[in-house]
Amino acid sequence: MPVKNKILVVDDEDALRTVLSAELEGEGYQVGTAADGQEAINILGKSAFDLILLDIKMPNVDGFEVLRFVKEKHPKTKVIMLTGFADLKNAIESKKLGAEDFVSKPYDLVDLLTTVERVLTTA
Repeated sequence: MPVKNKILVVDDEDALRTVLSAELEGEGYQVGTAADGQEAINILGKSAFDLILLDIKMPNVDGFEVLRFVKEKHPKTKVIMLTGFADLKNAIESKKLGAEDFVSKPYDLVDLLTTVERVLTTA
């Protein structure tokens, strides 16, 4: 079986990070996790990922700052923003900064996995 893509899950909620990474690993992805934006930037300084699932509201460094960093340093890396604040302003801001998609919490796992597949298979 070919190795699936590498995904970095960035969320300050432990439970959510754990569940999401377990689900993605169950689908065959290689998964890394970060508890906040600064940790994500540190990890991205050392290794590359195909996709980042990125929470917007986090302490220290927020998702928008991480998104800017990713698009500057790793332009080929795709990003799906995750947020409990499902408002249009964040969606528009995410797209403006280069995110491929936007998923609001609480999300349906099947829908999220479908979005992950779609984003990864889109050139």
